[in-house]
Amino acid sequence: MAEKKAFALRLDPALYEAIARLAASDLRSVNAEIEFLLREALKARGVKVEKQPEGEQE
Repeated sequence: MAEKKAFALRLDPALYEAIARLAASDLRSVNAEIEFLLREALKARGVKVEKQPEGEQE
């Protein structure tokens, strides 16, 4: 499995709580929910996200 990029993300507490509620209803972690929402937003804007082949890193 390709390694994921880790970075700090500061969110408004109310935004975090809203994402946490959504994640719980979707049976995802908050991290997975944020990644899902980002992918949806990029797709809506017509930005294609290609997965890196296994073993390749940035």
